[in-house]
Amino acid sequence: MDSKKYEAKSDVTDTRAIDEGPNHQTLKLPPGSDADLESHEVFKKNADGVDFRTVGWPWATVIFLKIIFSTGILSIPTALYALGAVGGTLSLVAWQAVNTYCAIVQGNFRNRHPECHSIVDMAHTLGGPYLRELVGLVFLVAYVLVTGSGIIGLSVAFNALSDHAFCTVWWGLISAAIITACSLVRTLKNMGWATFAGFVSLFVAVFIVTVGVTTRDRPAAAPKTGDFELGFVAVNYPDFVAGMTATATIFISSAGSSSFLPVISEMRQPRDFKMAVYACMAIVLSCYLSFAVVVYAWCGKWVSNPALGSAGDLIKKVSYGVALVGLIASGAINQHVAAKYVFVRLLRNSRHLQSNTITHWATWVGSTLAIGVVAFVLSESIAIFNYILALAGSVCFAPMAIILPGFLYLHDLAAYRKGTMLQRTKWTLHIGLILLGVFVTVCGTYASVMSIKEAYNNGEIGSAFSCADNSGTVAG
Repeated sequence: MDSKKYEAKSDVTDTRAIDEGPNHQTLKLPPGSDADLESHEVFKKNADGVDFRTVGWPWATVIFLKIIFSTGILSIPTALYALGAVGGTLSLVAWQAVNTYCAIVQGNFRNRHPECHSIVDMAHTLGGPYLRELVGLVFLVAYVLVTGSGIIGLSVAFNALSDHAFCTVWWGLISAAIITACSLVRTLKNMGWATFAGFVSLFVAVFIVTVGVTTRDRPAAAPKTGDFELGFVAVNYPDFVAGMTATATIFISSAGSSSFLPVISEMRQPRDFKMAVYACMAIVLSCYLSFAVVVYAWCGKWVSNPALGSAGDLIKKVSYGVALVGLIASGAINQHVAAKYVFVRLLRNSRHLQSNTITHWATWVGSTLAIGVVAFVLSESIAIFNYILALAGSVCFAPMAIILPGFLYLHDLAAYRKGTMLQRTKWTLHIGLILLGVFVTVCGTYASVMSIKEAYNNGEIGSAFSCADNSGTVAG
């Protein structure tokens, strides 16, 4: 591509910071040609050793689907109960739109700064090493928490299928071991088939439950005889804590766009990422709406958490059996993303990054195992599904998925501040995006912490590392 032609289309002059050996240098470069941009990619196409650049946009769509369409869907009907059918539906659509847009902003920034492998590298470009370390910590905590939610989801499945045959801690340990073993696959392309199977598995399980709840005279958790109140309302008026917890739960169900960035870094043509993002988000929204609204309409306040248990014991066992691959893949892809960040951070600019050396393998296996251990400990400490997701969404994903994209836009399109009226309006709206993220972070964190505290007080959450059944199959 002609570099002058490319520059004429660009809104900004790209000032990029890259690490070259021990000396940190700042290179002032125009966006440049494809060759210029390619030279700054983390993974090189023709490097000796492991070829990471093998993902096409259809496979990227599949991986994005498994990242987004994961265990978060199982908590959305509960959130709809808190907000009401109309309020919950509007919240779903609005957050899906916000998260889709922020994913595009992050991808555009990554392609203008291809040396950015993750959201952490973007933070370095924005604010130097201090912001990089802060966002790196938030990134790791976020994906450890969602890996933990995957461990909880899988342990619930094992409890349901076995009628709570073992102590839940043992099921959690087995779940963590399986997820960790699957996440050890080094390249995202090689995880492609597993993520596709995981998506299909979870989709079919959700479909079974959606059909199952419509065949019952009353919700499985409702009283077996006599009149009962369904609890279905169009608009609900929850207190602040319940409303913000539900909002944070819905937000995180499509807020994993920061984990798209390592996938883009492994695409053959990173500029094709938009097709994958739009296709993924359109499919996810349609699935979320159809599943959540139907299950809430038929179960009301009697919806289970996770929602696969909402259609009775038989359907619960069938759906969890079908969903096993999806639950494993959900945890594995999130653990892989966290481990890949640590791996790249430790070996970047080293020959070991793409060479099959002992250092390469020791770093990869060690990073993956460490993430798995921490995720297991957290999953056994906050063992209620929707609360761990709401906490992750508020503390970690709101800063990464809303606040940081707002700053990325302001950074690269700084000229808009003094541009045309339309450009100034766009620039100002992204300040509003940052404020929205701050609101979700502060208020959502407060609400999640208070919800967890209340759950401990009323016995919903037992002691840490409790053996009690978490699937609702066996009392006590």
